[in-house]
Amino acid sequence: VQLQASGGGLVQAGGSLSLSCAASGRTFSTYAMGWFRQAPGKEREFVASIRWSDSSTYYPDSVKGRFTISRDSAKNTVYLQMNSLKPEDTAVYYCALCASVGRGYDYWGQGTLVTVSS
Repeated sequence: VQLQASGGGLVQAGGSLSLSCAASGRTFSTYAMGWFRQAPGKEREFVASIRWSDSSTYYPDSVKGRFTISRDSAKNTVYLQMNSLKPEDTAVYYCALCASVGRGYDYWGQGTLVTVSS
C-alpha cells in the first residue's frame, strides 16, 4: 500500500486548509485511515480517523469542531478539512492506513507541511 498526501502550505491564523491522501495498491482490506501530525521537537499526535465500514470519525479535543475527516471510497482517498487554524496546528501532517482492527496503522504517507502564521 502506498499513501500520497498533498495539500499542505502556509495559511494565516483563522484560515482554512484541506489535505488529501490517496491510497494505492492493496487497499481492499482497509479498516480505517487517519491523520497524525508532528510539530518540531514534539511527539507525533493523533489528529483524526475514519472507519471505512461506516465512516465513524474520531478526533482529539484539540481539533474537535475545527477539523473534519472524510473519505471517498471509490477513489481510496481521505481528506482533512482544517478550519479556524491556529499557530499551534503547525506541523508535518501524515496520513496513515490501518488494514485491520487491532493492528494499528500499518502504512504511512510521506507527510505534508502545514504552517500557520500568527
